[in-house]
Amino acid sequence: MDSAHVDDVPSRYADFAEFEVRGRTPVYLAWARGIAEDPATCELIGRLPRIKRQPALVFASTRHAGAPETEDYARFREFVHAHWSEIEQIALTHSTQTNEAKRCAVLLPFLSLLPGPLSLVEMGASAGLCLYPDRYAYRYSLDGGSIHELPPSDPDSGAHPDRRAPVLDCALRDGVPLPRSLPDVVHRGGVDLSPIDPADADSRAWLRSLVWPGQQAERVPRLDAALDIAAADPPQILAGDLVEKVEESVTACPAGSTPVVFHTAVLGYLEPPARAEFVRRVTALDCVWISVEGVTLLPDIAEQVPESIRRHKGIFVVAVNGRPLATAHGHGDWVRALDMP
Repeated sequence: MDSAHVDDVPSRYADFAEFEVRGRTPVYLAWARGIAEDPATCELIGRLPRIKRQPALVFASTRHAGAPETEDYARFREFVHAHWSEIEQIALTHSTQTNEAKRCAVLLPFLSLLPGPLSLVEMGASAGLCLYPDRYAYRYSLDGGSIHELPPSDPDSGAHPDRRAPVLDCALRDGVPLPRSLPDVVHRGGVDLSPIDPADADSRAWLRSLVWPGQQAERVPRLDAALDIAAADPPQILAGDLVEKVEESVTACPAGSTPVVFHTAVLGYLEPPARAEFVRRVTALDCVWISVEGVTLLPDIAEQVPESIRRHKGIFVVAVNGRPLATAHGHGDWVRALDMP
């Protein structure tokens, strides 16, 4: 969705149910629909700061507190009201730092077009798992049903002895450029308000709580393997506000490389004036800028996208230097080229 700042709790949870979790996680669908029709629970959530009312954060906090993963809304509601002070404390001290390595499968077709070597700089980097596109394996399904596979550049780099590099499955649709090789990455950096140490057990547990119910069998092993890779070769992530730190993060890129500033599902956590200031600053830098954000989040990009696509809440747009080139699934399941003039 376009913004993580929630004013109208019932409407936001109804939208989360309809546009983000329907058909993907029955547990969250039941919870979101139930809350949207439950004034007392909406009132509890409404006591949180606007940025802390997001469904993904509230639900992860509830599960982190031990909530049963049930589709029985009455049972879920009983847990929430009985444990609200603990849930509230978790939400106030944590943030939605979903670190889905599979988003690299959306980025790779566009990274592969850039002159290397690359210096990757991620805004809202969390544990930095999207800074390792060269360390993962890929399995792209193409229009017509054929499969294109890419092995990692170094399959043993940072891998846990009992785990191989994760394989990222993604559908390339409607002419998205097929990556033929992985990028040569010489720098991995970025900015986050609270960078996550990929080796820290408590932080890893929180990232697991952010994985949606019903998706653990696929996403948790991928998360653990990606965290092992990052822990073995930690990125250089600056702690601070991404608007204020974007210039400093690019300055750290080594000479002779192509700096690439990118972000996926991050700018919705900023208020509109801060988003505009970030765009002003990043476009003034000598770098390539890749954004993967909600379809109407960045107005100058949104107005270039066909109106029929702008109506689809939950869709993400991939833009390079402010030009929209594709739409994408928020967790990296597919990427589809835009037919732009």
